Amino acid sequence: MADRLTQLQDAVNQQADNFCNSIGILQQCAQPSPFPNFEKPSGKSSPAPPQDDYAVLFSKLIARTAKDIDVLIDSLPNEDSSYDLQTASLRKLEVENQDAARKLEDVVHRGEVLLKQIQQALHDIAQAQLSCQAMETT
Repeated sequence: MADRLTQLQDAVNQQADNFCNSIGILQQCAQPSPFPNFEKPSGKSSPAPPQDDYAVLFSKLIARTAKDIDVLIDSLPNEDSSYDLQTASLRKLEVENQDAARKLEDVVHRGEVLLKQIQQALHDIAQAQLSCQAMETT
């Protein structure tokens, strides 16, 4: 997963794409404006009106992306976050990390003990089977 700044940059790029695409659709679907005494009338027909409502589509895309950008900006650390607060937060995370490491070591130790018990039980079963086979052959 990308960090917050990368996500923010991606959202800003997406917003730029939304703006460019919406302007492109406007240029593609807009009716030409006549300039009197400037150009000769041509027999070209005007472009067909768009089948979809692009204004609604792009307004929703732009609004949603703007909201995403606001959420990402709000999630960034603020300037009030002092060195002391960051240090305290890092210390707390370090303590939690050490606690998790101790729990993991305990689980690994219990797993090793259980593995030795299973191996001993398998060894005893194998010995019992060998003893039974030896008794049957004599």
